[in-house]
Parts: sequence; C-alpha cells; structure tokens
Amino acid sequence: MITKNNKKTIRSWAFFDWANSAYNLVITSTIFPAYYTIITTTKEHGDKVDFFGRTFVNTSLSNYALSFAYLVMAFVLPILSAIADRRGNKKSFMKFFTYMGGAACIGLYFFKLDTLEMSIILFALAAMGYIGGVLFSNSYLPEIATEEHQDRVSAQGFSYGYIGSVILQLICFLFVLKPEWFGITDASFPPRLSFLLVGLWWIGFSQIPFAVLHNGTPQLDKVKTNIFKDGFSELSKVWAQVKQMKVLKGFLVSYFFYSMGVQTIMLAAAGFAEKTLKLGTAKLIAVILIIQLVAIPGAMLMSYLAKKIGNINVLIMVVLVWIGCCVYGYYITNEYQFYSLAAIVGLIMGGIQSLSRSTYSKYLPVDTKDTTSFFSFYDVTEKLAIVIGLFSFAYIEDLTGNIRYSIIALASFFIVGLVLLMVLRKNERKALVKL
Repeated sequence: MITKNNKKTIRSWAFFDWANSAYNLVITSTIFPAYYTIITTTKEHGDKVDFFGRTFVNTSLSNYALSFAYLVMAFVLPILSAIADRRGNKKSFMKFFTYMGGAACIGLYFFKLDTLEMSIILFALAAMGYIGGVLFSNSYLPEIATEEHQDRVSAQGFSYGYIGSVILQLICFLFVLKPEWFGITDASFPPRLSFLLVGLWWIGFSQIPFAVLHNGTPQLDKVKTNIFKDGFSELSKVWAQVKQMKVLKGFLVSYFFYSMGVQTIMLAAAGFAEKTLKLGTAKLIAVILIIQLVAIPGAMLMSYLAKKIGNINVLIMVVLVWIGCCVYGYYITNEYQFYSLAAIVGLIMGGIQSLSRSTYSKYLPVDTKDTTSFFSFYDVTEKLAIVIGLFSFAYIEDLTGNIRYSIIALASFFIVGLVLLMVLRKNERKALVKL
C-alpha cells in the first residue's frame, strides 16, 4: 500500500503529467494543428480534404477524429477501470495506454499529405493513449494524498505537466523556427521530428511513475470470474453508490457541461487561430507557451483560493470568466486581441482542471478501494463532454462556414454549467459537505 503524503511518491506521480502533457501541448495545441492545417490547405481544393472517399473541411476532420477517439474511450474505460480495481493491475493498463499513445506519436513522423488517412488514425490512437493513461493516473490521487492535501497535489501534477511540456516545446521550437541551424532543408521535417520526440519523451519519462507507483491490490475473492463479468459487476456496484450520492452526482453533471466548453476550446483554439488570424506556426507556438507558463501560477492560485472560499465558489468564479472569454473570442480580429485572450485563458485553464480533479476526489467515499472505477465516471463525463463539444464545434462550422459561430456556441455550455454549480453549492450546504 502507498503511504499517503509521501513526497517521493507524489513527485513520481506528478512526473506522469510531465511525460504526457508534451502530447497535449505539441499534438493537440501547437505544432500538429498548425502543420496539419498548412499541409491540408491546397490551391486545388482549399481547406477540403479527402478521407477514405469522403470530403471534409480539414479542421472538421481532425475534430471528428478526436470526437471518435473520445467516444470509444468513454465506452471502454469504465469496464477496464472496473477490471483494474478487481484484478489490482491498474498500472499495467496505465502502461498499455502510454505505450500505445507514444508509439502513435512516433508514427506521426511519417505524416505527409499522401499519408493523411493513416496519420488521422494515428492521431486518434495517440488521443486514446493519452485519455487512458490520464484516467488511471487520476485514480491514484486519493491514494497518495489525504483530503486536505489533494488540491495542492493535484495542482502540483498540473504544474509538472506545464513545465515538462514547455521544455520539450522549446526544443521543438528551435527545429521549427531555425531549421537552418541544423542543416534542415525539408520544411516538413521539423514538425514531424517534433511528433517523434513527443512519443519518446512520453514513454521515457513515464518510467519514473511506473517505477514507484503500485499496481493495485486485487480483490482476491473476485478475480477468478470472467474478466468482463468482473468489469460489469464492479461497474454496476460503483454506479449504485454514485446514484445515492446527491452531491457527487450533482458535481458530475455540472462538470459535464462546463467541461464541454473548456476541453473544446483547448483542443480547437489552435485551429481557430491559424484559420481566422493566420498567425503562423512561430507565433502560435509562442502564444501557447505563454499560456502554459501562466497556467502554472493559475493552478496554484486556484488551490490557494479554494482553501479560503471553498472549491465550488472558485469554480463558479472561473466559469464566469470562461463565459466572458467565449464572447470576447467571437469578436477577435487581430493577433494582439488573441494574445490578451490567451493570457486570460492560461490563467484559468490549469486552475479549473486541477480544482475539478481534486474536488471530485474529495467527494469520493472515505477509504474506498474502488478509486479507479469511481474516477472512470469522472473521466467518462469529461470524454462525453469532449465528444459533444468537438462534434458541435465541427458541425456548426460545417453548417455555417464560419468557425466564429462555433466559438460563441460554447458559451451556452458554460452557462448551463454555471447554473448547475450554483445548485450544487446549495445542495452541498444542505448535505453539510465542506470543501
């Protein structure tokens, strides 16, 4: 068993965020979206691409691919997490998804226009690897930290993630902006090399938490049955508990709606900036780096405020800021406006993710052994939110031909999430749950 609040264990766990956040920054936020948009925009076809015989808007195709990846994982992860709790092998699942995601990123080294179909598949597999790894990593939080430290530990994980991803991004930044320093003449080589480095970084630094974190304790009286029967049985048991926990259930519903907005903005912002403002790879990378650096104090600030005024009150304030960002984003017409918006988003991005994770962890039953199964409901809530958010974003752009309408539509998700958080605060007080 893990000793809670052990500094070495917490630091090792945080290094998983260090490892996989490189994917989140380079592949979903900066170099891949810029490279993808550039090579799939041609004189002959504009921003239209052919994918297995069907024609799509390039940015819509990538958003559809991400939606598909998240949808698949939303169905698969609850069963796998329940199996992991029963069999005591959640680190094995964590390794599997890490190696799958890292290998897919390495495969993106071969991404050119004539390999679009295979590259989109690898893009989706990389997303699946990231999603799966994060779920099993999150489930360790209530096991490595006591309740009063979970906000801080969660923020520490996100901070490690931001720092690690920025370091790799800077390395990739040199190849992309100064290829002549390295004798590179192929313009596609630096971004493709970046995808390769992400895979190696992801797999390499994941060995730190893999060496320290335990695999889990098997429930010996339950591991001799069919593995899938194990999964469904464990899942139904945890779901029965969730249904009886009004505050926990209320948080999941509110999280579902505001997460639709947060996650979609994070995944689609780079494509929006490249398409509407023509920032170019260099400026886009610089902006995202600023966001990542601002997000570190943002996560720490939210943790501090949560101690002073409570988690739910802080989440309400942050969601209000997100609504303002959506409205402001609709009217953006130049790069300087985008820079100011990026600074605000960076400050609240890390905070809302970190605080949401620790808030959910605090709502879990004390001393529960089913942490992975409980976190699968949190993770599925987020993944379904991403599926609907990304699909809505892509569909509105396809329907209207204007990506700005997709941005403003996200504000409605935040508004619903805000109302539900206010209801949750009221129910929380009634239940005498103090966060």
